[in-house]
Amino acid sequence: MALMTSPLTKSKPCLFLPFTQAMKLGSPPAILLNYVHYKPKFLPLTTNKCKKEKISSLLDASNKNYSSTKKALQVVADADNAPLSEADEPRNLGKIFLSDVVVRRRRQVFWGRKWNSSDIANAVIVLSSHFLSLFAPFYFTWPAFWVAIGIGSVTGLLGITLSFHRNLSHRSFKLPKWLEYFFAYLGVQALQRDPIFWVSTHRHHHQFCDSERDPHSPTAGFWFSHINWLFDNNYITEKCGGPDNVGDLEKQPFYKFMQNTYFLHPIALGALLYAVGGFPFLVWGMGVRTVLVLHITWLVNSASHLWGKQSWNTGDLSRNNWWLALLTFGEGWHNNHHAFEYSARHGLEWWQIDMTWYVIRFLQAIGLATDVKLPSDVQKQRMAFNN
Repeated sequence: MALMTSPLTKSKPCLFLPFTQAMKLGSPPAILLNYVHYKPKFLPLTTNKCKKEKISSLLDASNKNYSSTKKALQVVADADNAPLSEADEPRNLGKIFLSDVVVRRRRQVFWGRKWNSSDIANAVIVLSSHFLSLFAPFYFTWPAFWVAIGIGSVTGLLGITLSFHRNLSHRSFKLPKWLEYFFAYLGVQALQRDPIFWVSTHRHHHQFCDSERDPHSPTAGFWFSHINWLFDNNYITEKCGGPDNVGDLEKQPFYKFMQNTYFLHPIALGALLYAVGGFPFLVWGMGVRTVLVLHITWLVNSASHLWGKQSWNTGDLSRNNWWLALLTFGEGWHNNHHAFEYSARHGLEWWQIDMTWYVIRFLQAIGLATDVKLPSDVQKQRMAFNN
């Protein structure tokens, strides 16, 4: 993504607490802040009635080590109260089906704007993988089926949830560099862009979660949060700025190489599959597998902010969703994750199945994963609803 050449306009986020939680917390609903891992440049505030005193008390209750962040947020609280233009003002466009989430604005993605090369490339990947999947019933073989299951599990679990998400985006644990790079390469084969793009977008999501600056919030509609945002890279740049939050990755030649040669690696894998198993392996290994992993990942962006329960006072729309956790190797415990972004474990209860955590725990047991971060009892108390 290109870096911004003009300053961002002042903006105010919409209300994004679910109505049920807003009623529990009172009006306006307070946002409890988690500054254990991130120090966001902008704070999603609730309404113009939010006072500096409330921000100060919340910050004091979270972590006293971030006094500089506290001062910065007080400045943002004043600046962010500037009125929005009529076109940008959040509106009530109705609730999403079977959810209490209200759509506040709709982004027109497919026409009325200029598409850049990244938009077109994303569209080609999504359309071609879905088109290839249409041949699956006619080219079914058991070996091809198991190739899809195997590659999908490896790229989805080890590549996306373990590497791109918990290791690279949140630094929840450390790995030897050779293993970190290997898992990241598996993530590249998931066809969800390169690590720098993926991690930058995800960190922006946490920084501006469910505000108007969130790259993929369901407050802009279900389909926008699920898939449509991928086809409008300028929107991400306008809302969040360029990828200036991934300096830890950009200074490593491996990740720059992956960024510059991203498309070559899935093409090479597709050629290898075709050489080994012909068209059935290509259909199932590159078509069906890619579509399944893509939609499972996208459901974390959409469904986990719409359906489920909130166990922690995160001040956003994140939910814990058991059936999504089963599909996403533990990522469906999304409210847990937003409460403790730094945690390597998302299924915090014994009964919350988290396949990614089990792999991390195994790597820790054999000495490959170190500095594994978990929330303390004190941190859990800070995020509880009864505080």
